[in-house]
Amino acid sequence: MAFDPLAAAGVLHRMRRDRCLVLPFPGAPSTVHEGAAAQVALAGLVGARVPAGFKIGATGKRMQEYLGLSGPAAGFMEAGNVYHESADLRFASFIRPGVECEVAVRLSRDLPPGPYGLDDVADAVGEVIAGVEIVENRYDDLRTLGTPTLIADQVYHCAAVVGDQGGVDWRTLDVGALRGRISVDGVVRDHGMSSDLMGHPFACLAWLASSEVAAAFGGLKAGQTVMLGSVTPPVWLDAPGDVVVAFDGLPAVRVRLGQGRTPI
Repeated sequence: MAFDPLAAAGVLHRMRRDRCLVLPFPGAPSTVHEGAAAQVALAGLVGARVPAGFKIGATGKRMQEYLGLSGPAAGFMEAGNVYHESADLRFASFIRPGVECEVAVRLSRDLPPGPYGLDDVADAVGEVIAGVEIVENRYDDLRTLGTPTLIADQVYHCAAVVGDQGGVDWRTLDVGALRGRISVDGVVRDHGMSSDLMGHPFACLAWLASSEVAAAFGGLKAGQTVMLGSVTPPVWLDAPGDVVVAFDGLPAVRVRLGQGRTPI
């Protein structure tokens, strides 16, 4: 039977809505190409056929080892789940939430489907910014999930808080050597370097622009935000908390997961 991306997307959408995740499921994607097609179908179901941006997971060796992946994977970001500078969200709205310490960019011009190298994409970067990605551990065992379904389901993504450059031209920064740290309730939980992200964060952007996911969405667009990867493994939260991500030379970003009034 031919793979039906809309049917697979519908199953994932219902499982998230009902908070009842049964994996693997009949009709799940079996290739990266099918996973990308199902992700596009999922974007259509949630009104994000032209996404606010993308997240890239497993761009660092620590994250690849943590997830058991041999390379990166990407997912779209829905505009309603992307916040600017800070956000107060409800902890109970998430399924086993975690937070990540992300380097991100905003694009100043389109990047049509690839291939691309690092130098090719640098001219499309308008801003380099810090970000917090909120991820959900929606799966009991990643090995039973498989990479194609992980891609279809946005690679753990749930929400993001992204900052700005604070008036600093990113070209004056050593983007390949930014030190980042993530704190919860004022306590630093982990730290890392932007060089951990495929050697340079822009290499991650080049990978995304050349990927099947980007091609399935018609390429990357000016104004989109791209989370290039976390310099630390996710910090999983078992209770509400106040999370801050900061990179040297960039304004910090914050999200409070508590009894906030803004559900996802």
